[in-house]
Amino acid sequence: MKIHVLSLFPDMFSGVFGASILKKAQEKGAVELAVTDIRDYSENKHKQVDDYPYGGGAGMVLKPEPMFNAVEAITEGRKPRVILMCPQGERFTQKKAEELAKEEDLVFLCGHYEGYDERIRQYLVTDEISIGDFVLTGGELPAMTVIDAVVRLLPGVLGQEDSHIQDSFSTGLLEHPHYTRPADFRGMKVPDILLSGNHAKIDAWREEQSFVRTLERRPDLFDALELTDKQLKLLEKIKSEM
Repeated sequence: MKIHVLSLFPDMFSGVFGASILKKAQEKGAVELAVTDIRDYSENKHKQVDDYPYGGGAGMVLKPEPMFNAVEAITEGRKPRVILMCPQGERFTQKKAEELAKEEDLVFLCGHYEGYDERIRQYLVTDEISIGDFVLTGGELPAMTVIDAVVRLLPGVLGQEDSHIQDSFSTGLLEHPHYTRPADFRGMKVPDILLSGNHAKIDAWREEQSFVRTLERRPDLFDALELTDKQLKLLEKIKSEM
């Protein structure tokens, strides 16, 4: 996969792209990450990328020319998904991450100031994504978030191929609790079932704990799930106990 980011502050990405899973993914050849300064594609000798909005109002608006020039230059005729990080966009979910992980080429647009010229949205962008109902200074941090969520799903990136399958939201539910050594830490003990060696019982315990945690913290997630008869009985059992 190739991922290209257009930003006014490309230096923000060096630490994130050069560490942890994203660094390993590049070393394994699973992804190519590149960041370009939008100012490099300004048609103004002063590298201006913003201007006052027509009709008046506070703030500055990103001009269309640099964005169009940059995307056309880096895509070289290809037609990748062009993703605008925007608080008005579609709420980002694990399902969206899985959808984007199937692509071979992604371009992320990050901006600052008051907003974008509307023609960028209408004629250049294929997807608008928001990571939540709040406003940040720019699109860089949201882009990092989405890229991390996508890249870790690529084949060969994680140490264990099924690691991401058990993550919270991958199954539609929150993940079960995890424990490691020591079995007894200051009197706080690991549940006996996890020390039993009975994998069938352990799997059943983990599923039940996943249901419990989801009911306690995000009961709304059940609204989008199609549960089996067995899972429905488990859910009713847990509800009655709670």
